[in-house]
Amino acid sequence: MNFRRVVIWIGRLVLAGIFIYAGYAKLTMGMHPRPPIGVALTFFQLSVDSYQILPPWGVQFVAKTLPFAEIALGVLLLVGFGLRIWATLITLLIVGFFAAVLRAYLLHMQINCGCFATPEPVTLQKVFEDGALAALAILMTVFAFIEARKPHPWSSASGAEKVSA
Repeated sequence: MNFRRVVIWIGRLVLAGIFIYAGYAKLTMGMHPRPPIGVALTFFQLSVDSYQILPPWGVQFVAKTLPFAEIALGVLLLVGFGLRIWATLITLLIVGFFAAVLRAYLLHMQINCGCFATPEPVTLQKVFEDGALAALAILMTVFAFIEARKPHPWSSASGAEKVSA
């Protein structure tokens, strides 16, 4: 274990947990009893539209696919197979979320974040939270690429020498 591997592990656990929970929360909208998925996605569509970034067809596409994509990416990141691919995709998503939240904050938009399907306004604290997650995701992804260049820690150097001899 080295510092890079620790950051990768922490990043995987934290970001996978957040993505899985966020996707599930968007599908259920935190309501009890759980509403039909179509109703929850309609509410989430309003949150996406409030950012005023996407055209109507884009809002509808994002609202219907993002919760499922978040859950799938969270599970894939947790599993770790193809880590560089999933880490890169999650990093791109988080940086996009950060940009949208930062834009909303700078434009003084009085909207709800829509992150976890709770009425949470876009504040400076939310900007810092998303920025910290983006930094963790970027660091995890960079470290995953660096570590992929090295031999696996369980492989033995003596075994490699025997094969080449």
